[in-house]
Amino acid sequence: MSFCQFFGGEVYKDHFKPGMYVCSKCNHPLFSSRSKFAHSSPWPAFTDTIREDSVTKMMETLTAFKVLCGKCGNGLGHEFVNDGPEEGVSRF
Repeated sequence: MSFCQFFGGEVYKDHFKPGMYVCSKCNHPLFSSRSKFAHSSPWPAFTDTIREDSVTKMMETLTAFKVLCGKCGNGLGHEFVNDGPEEGVSRF
């Protein structure tokens, strides 16, 4: 599954079949369906990356990081600190 950018119709938001989400530009492994959870945002939500080098993060605010593909630098969205499904868990 490729991680798609949002253009008004994100197809993987409500997709919960087992699998791996990869960068839409270079197929670098990003997220596992095991870390995916239902969220009110229009994008898929994950609690963790597959590997530490799956993404590169740059701090934007005290509670948000800009997230890029760890291989090609494609923009993926944000990590929101402490906004996951459980207390103390972040949301990608």
